[in-house]
Amino acid sequence: MTLSDQLGDMLIRIKNATLVKKAQTNTFCSQEKENVLKVLVKQGYIRNYQVKEIDGHKALLINLSTNKQDQPFLVKRVSKPGQRIYLKAKNIYPIKGGRGCLLISTSKGIMTGQEAKKQNLGGEVIAEIN
Repeated sequence: MTLSDQLGDMLIRIKNATLVKKAQTNTFCSQEKENVLKVLVKQGYIRNYQVKEIDGHKALLINLSTNKQDQPFLVKRVSKPGQRIYLKAKNIYPIKGGRGCLLISTSKGIMTGQEAKKQNLGGEVIAEIN
């Protein structure tokens, strides 16, 4: 079975694992997924991740964390394969009054909405993290 939205699958796995308070989840490995995970680690939404080999395939083992109030964070996929959503730098909006995070794929890589706005970069909105 092939997935048409592998990045969306990873984000849903992370969301579901945090909702049931699991410590880890895994998914197949790709460069785009690793770039998103680097941003999530930098923002403190996940502890870390490792590239492992499971059954002869590269996989990402993701160690999850919760926020300071021990509440799971929620991930909402914005841009989907059937409908891509793009924003200009001036139209980037804050999530939950600045407490959340917007993941944007720009020409300089995947970054948060705040970083993209500071660098005056727009791009495809990947996900909202609350």
